[in-house]
Amino acid sequence: MGEINELRRVREEKQEKLRQANVNVRPDKFEITHSLKEARELEEGVENVRVAGRVMSKRKMGKISFLDLRDIEGRIQLCIKKDEVGEDLYKLIHETLDVGDFIGVSGETFVTQTGEKTIRVKEYTFLGKSLRPLPEKFHGVTNRELLYRERHLDLIMNDETKKRFLLRSKFIKLMRDFLDSKGFIEVETPVLQNTASGATARPFITHHNMYNTDVYLRISPELTLKKLIIGGFTNIFEIARDFRNEGISVNHLQDFTMVEGYSAYWNFEDNMRLMHDMVVYIISNLFDGNLKVKIGEQEIDFGGEWDVVSFRDLLIKDCGVDIDKFTTAKELLEEIKKNKIELEVDNLESLGRGNLIDQLYKKVSRPKVIKPTFLINHPIDLSPLARANDENPALTDRFQLIVNGQEIINGYSELVDSVEQQKRFLEQSKLKENGDEEAMSYDHEYIKAMEYGMPPISGWGLGVDRFLQFLTNSYNIRDVVLYPLLKPRENVEIDE
Repeated sequence: MGEINELRRVREEKQEKLRQANVNVRPDKFEITHSLKEARELEEGVENVRVAGRVMSKRKMGKISFLDLRDIEGRIQLCIKKDEVGEDLYKLIHETLDVGDFIGVSGETFVTQTGEKTIRVKEYTFLGKSLRPLPEKFHGVTNRELLYRERHLDLIMNDETKKRFLLRSKFIKLMRDFLDSKGFIEVETPVLQNTASGATARPFITHHNMYNTDVYLRISPELTLKKLIIGGFTNIFEIARDFRNEGISVNHLQDFTMVEGYSAYWNFEDNMRLMHDMVVYIISNLFDGNLKVKIGEQEIDFGGEWDVVSFRDLLIKDCGVDIDKFTTAKELLEEIKKNKIELEVDNLESLGRGNLIDQLYKKVSRPKVIKPTFLINHPIDLSPLARANDENPALTDRFQLIVNGQEIINGYSELVDSVEQQKRFLEQSKLKENGDEEAMSYDHEYIKAMEYGMPPISGWGLGVDRFLQFLTNSYNIRDVVLYPLLKPRENVEIDE
């Protein structure tokens, strides 16, 4: 830390020297004509090009100096000649400018003998001092927690990180464009809710001081969005931040981005087609028309038709357990133990049949599903908000898109019968009372809304973070989240 403090002291002295030279070290703005990416594409000989960015390297060669200027999308080389900016400014630049500082320049584009697009600087403006030196070898840091905690440094130092988050932004834009082209309207619903419903998950609880009552961070916007369909919307979607107080893993986050969409008069098969088309559209536009995504050593093709497999058939194939033969959680658990399948769940004995089936599936089947596959015919125990199948009421009209062992999209034909929904809420409430913390809470307001009448509805949800983890071939889902939540720094040992 002593070395860092000394380097900071030297930089503070340089900042003071700028002040003494009547330089505004914190100017309020700088007019640019081009981003660095745009400037790099300009023809040679374009004059009065004004750009700004962070200095990432500097080289002095007598009366000529070269700087490397960067931002999130691009970089360009600057050439500063003593004869063109004047001896006093040239000297001040080299006495005060550090790697990490922000500057703005105006000049003319040219190409060096080595073929490097460069701006010959005519005017120079100091824009901001980096008091703390950038880490010289940050690109080699293997401490993932440090990368997540100081994502700003990760973005500054690592080009792959920049590309990953630019891809995330483009992904969301493409999704919006696609849904807009299909007539969907984007809406926003509250994060703070009186009831933890919309999914089976353990919620985060907080306290509303003015109302003097506990409220929940939403685990899903589902019920609120379906109220909007009751209110007259036809096709809607929301890019929602959701919160689930569950375990930590390389594939799970406690706060994450989920996109949910709902359509009146559709069923789940309509949404399977919509999701196929949307995913193909997004991937094609992200990767210049290529529908093959390389994950490790294997290539996953999103082109053509995707496989469709039933939940029951998948489990029979992978572990030999026929869930239709076991109508209670106790019977199913006995069969699981008989087959020597170990489920990594703390409260295994208190799980309801639906969550027990889900844990079994996640253990023995999901990791084996690699290519894009629609999983259908989920047991009704597993889907308390889904519509029962007309031919087999023990199953629901539901689908999941599984890719590379991960659930990417979940959707179903919605339950619109208020009496049946009330019955399922009561069943979930009993499970919660018996210790199943992930069981759904009874939502009285939603039942009341349903009683005003609902059309046929189908909905879907897409996990943005998990899909991007897959598309970027990232080992940890936190690699695609700008600032994932971590323990406070004072409680964590970090190798600085």
